[in-house]
Amino acid sequence: MPALALVLLFFVVPVLALLLRSVLEPQPGLQNYAEVFGSTTYLKVFTNTFLVAGLVTLVTLLLAFPVAWLLAIAPRPWSTLLFGIIILSMWTNLLARTYAWMVLLQRTGIINRALMQLGLIAEPLALINNLVGVTIGMTYIMLPFMILPLHATIRTLDPAVFQAASLCGASRLQAFTRVFLPLVASGVAAGVLMVFVMSLGYFVTPALLGGTSNMMLAELIAQLVQSLLNWGLAGAAAVVLLAVTLAIYAVQIRFFGFGTPAR
Repeated sequence: MPALALVLLFFVVPVLALLLRSVLEPQPGLQNYAEVFGSTTYLKVFTNTFLVAGLVTLVTLLLAFPVAWLLAIAPRPWSTLLFGIIILSMWTNLLARTYAWMVLLQRTGIINRALMQLGLIAEPLALINNLVGVTIGMTYIMLPFMILPLHATIRTLDPAVFQAASLCGASRLQAFTRVFLPLVASGVAAGVLMVFVMSLGYFVTPALLGGTSNMMLAELIAQLVQSLLNWGLAGAAAVVLLAVTLAIYAVQIRFFGFGTPAR
């Protein structure tokens, strides 16, 4: 009961208050939702939000797979060391990590200077205040959230399964696509859901590494509240984002359950 009361007080009540504001301010009605879906500006922000979230999720998944596999097969001392580095990156202050990427990606940063000294580029690349910078920064931050569920699933797999597939004539590609991927599908689904949903509502990294043309929904909501004091429109945008997130979560549960590791 205390836990339930805590959830009701600090989650359900604020969400309901936001929902009421979205239909009551500045006057009762659904005009805020009509403006959210009818304005090309707001639709562009929604499109950009899902584009960035999807791109970050895809890149994170591609990078997390080999790392999670390495954690599962590496000798215990090396696996423990690598796992500790990953966890330590999660404990580091988010704002500090984002500012570090700002230093690395700027035109006079280490990355551009190294590429120019190697003769790979003639002039500095635009790696900040655009989609590239947002993707790099968010991928770095989201990577542990993809690695952890993948590693939890991969380490439960029995190596004898792959030996049996090889003895039955399966090639490495067939063993990967028809044996390995189905067994780790729940872990992939859990990681993809976590990274995608978190990316949808991210604020700090896109605000610092992205430009005005790459504004995401969380930045729009903050601007509506802090600068324009338009709580009704901000509430409508937040409710739409919450509804989309719950729908995605419902689809994940329907097809993959709660992301428990395969046995």
